[in-house]
Amino acid sequence: MLDTTPLTAAVDQFADRLRAAPQSRLQRNAAAEALGLARELSARAQKLDAPDVPVREMPDAGMFAAADQVTVAGRDLAVSLREAEELAEAVDLVEQSMKRAGI
Repeated sequence: MLDTTPLTAAVDQFADRLRAAPQSRLQRNAAAEALGLARELSARAQKLDAPDVPVREMPDAGMFAAADQVTVAGRDLAVSLREAEELAEAVDLVEQSMKRAGI
């Protein structure tokens, strides 16, 4: 079984920073970046779980839900991962997204 702790830790860190960010930071870019990440993580999890089923896009639930969406999508992906390379890519996605969000 693959240890996905690096992914869940990175996702939790990003989500915690989003929750602590002021509304002005969320409005500038952080919430949109987080939603993009959540959608990508969700799509990857869906493709791993059901490769023949069309991917459903995560809806935009608003800037104050972005942290929760990242958390849910990241944990869903963590459960679905089977390869160390997939894990490394996912952790890198989270880290790069956090940098772009500026938090």
